[in-house]
Amino acid sequence: MATVTELHMGHDELIAALSMADIFYLITGAANEAAVRVAAAADTPATYNGMPRRHTRISERVNETTWKIRVHYESYIATPLADAFTFDTTGGSQHITQSILTRGAYAPPTKTAPDLQEAIGFDGKNINGVDIDSPVFAFTETHQMDDADVDQAYKLAVFALTGRVNNAAFRGFAEGECLFRGAVGSQNNGGDWQITYKFASLPNVAGLTVGTITGISKFGWDYMWIAYAEAVDQSTVIKRPSAVYVEKVYHAGDFTTLEI
Repeated sequence: MATVTELHMGHDELIAALSMADIFYLITGAANEAAVRVAAAADTPATYNGMPRRHTRISERVNETTWKIRVHYESYIATPLADAFTFDTTGGSQHITQSILTRGAYAPPTKTAPDLQEAIGFDGKNINGVDIDSPVFAFTETHQMDDADVDQAYKLAVFALTGRVNNAAFRGFAEGECLFRGAVGSQNNGGDWQITYKFASLPNVAGLTVGTITGISKFGWDYMWIAYAEAVDQSTVIKRPSAVYVEKVYHAGDFTTLEI
């Protein structure tokens, strides 16, 4: 029966993100290589310093029944991932029908341009408006989560919260300013989760004025639209703002459900 003895002749070990070690053994009483392989598999440690045994090399035949082998251990030491945060202020586009201020209105000699009260793009029938860049503060948070915390109930809770605005202050944003756009998660081999949560923010506003209509307030993600009615100015039939509507288009949700 073959006997395995570790050779205390030093060994080669690397401790890093990719750790490995080579340990040398002497096998005696082995008639052939098949017997060496059986003895190496049965009598050399399956792990060394937490590293699993990867392969064995028969490095030298000392005599008829004595063999020298080298066992290679290797294990990737995973570096714990840190939480990560990103932000983006490039925003998007928005169609508006009212300007902040009419800087100038020009007409032919002896004529005066009708006062449209900041309505944009009136063509005689409709207020056509214009597309402008709209500032949106978009940000993401990536968090490491224990597998036990990311059960089906949690996943469904995140899903239910997607497309909702905050019902209370969150990350420095007032109620109604922050929209949860959803999350993307992946599970690593160790069972833990890495989840990226996506948000966007628009500020709440108050004291807005549209034409002669004042005192308008809206939450950041409410939708405001303007109704126009015909009026006569300088003997010209025009359209002016007649009413402003602020619509709630997103349900509110409790962002503490995210547990981040």
